[in-house]
Amino acid sequence: MSKDYYKILGVEKNASEAEIKTAFRKLAHQHHPDKAGGDEAKFKEINEAYQVLGNAEKRKQFDQYGSTFDQQGGFGGGVNWEDFMRGARGGQGYSNMNFDFGGIDLGDIFGDMFGFGGGQSSRRNRGADIQATLTIELKEAVFGVKKTVELYKTATCEKCGGSGAEHGSAINNCGRCSGSGRVTEIKRTFFGSFQTTAVCPDCDGAGKKVEKKCKECSGRGSVKRNERIDIDIPAGIENKNVLKMQGKGEAGERGATAGDLYLEIKVRPDSRFKRSGDDLFVSKKISFAKAALGAEISIDTMDGQETLKIPAGTQPNTILKIKNKGVSRMRASGRGDLLIEIIVEVPTRLSRKQKEALENFDE
Repeated sequence: MSKDYYKILGVEKNASEAEIKTAFRKLAHQHHPDKAGGDEAKFKEINEAYQVLGNAEKRKQFDQYGSTFDQQGGFGGGVNWEDFMRGARGGQGYSNMNFDFGGIDLGDIFGDMFGFGGGQSSRRNRGADIQATLTIELKEAVFGVKKTVELYKTATCEKCGGSGAEHGSAINNCGRCSGSGRVTEIKRTFFGSFQTTAVCPDCDGAGKKVEKKCKECSGRGSVKRNERIDIDIPAGIENKNVLKMQGKGEAGERGATAGDLYLEIKVRPDSRFKRSGDDLFVSKKISFAKAALGAEISIDTMDGQETLKIPAGTQPNTILKIKNKGVSRMRASGRGDLLIEIIVEVPTRLSRKQKEALENFDE
């Protein structure tokens, strides 16, 4: 049965090479059989999909004929799955095996996963990113606002300043890595032999070892506590926009780079105004007489009361405009408009004179 490799990787048919590679990397990490909760069958399937979509020629054939054009165990060159997994896990004796992966460079992808790429290791001590939500009023979104949020998170230890050392204690270079924070190893895989650089296990990449650990943070350089963060909400921000605040996430260990804060902004609905892009909408009821004869009325705006001229003969549901009274534009100067929908009220009770006047008007 034909397979949909795009669906397996979770990408669109017009996805770029980079998007396909990113999707494969994510799924490979998620389903690798050596991880808790891994799924070998799924792992095999996504590798099969990537072997095709990651190769320009095979992808072209797949787009034209479907997955039945080249089904040879899922690896084009007939690679045995057990051999593939032993090689991927760094098994011995596979450095000289000539596997055909259709020109797909899997080394850099599995490098992060199996430890010979160094990509993940270099970020090992970086603080984690965190997510939070902040709710603001529509008026605050229109004009922008300064807010302060309080988060319980990992923060730099104030006692040792993030060094992890007790006051007055010596901080020496790590003996294993000579202060570099990294060690070199040789790993053999079915891709060949690789000289890799990894985080030093003795100092966790810090390059330093403290003589006496800080009592407040036990040498980590960070502690859990409430921290207040000041935030500038830009004018014109929309509901569910996310602000990235670099370095405001979890603190890294022993002075390592802090993670980032991703703050989702939720804009509370307003009972008077509705927003559409940079414009605001409001409804205004007027009498039949004002609609017919014309009038000047007072209208609510985000800036306060404004006078709006109703032209004579205005029809029900007419949209009138007050320029530059909408939402501030985030990526341009100026503001949107305030659009007013005119609702003409039809009286439900009329006096005798009013009825006569309308009957005479109708005639």
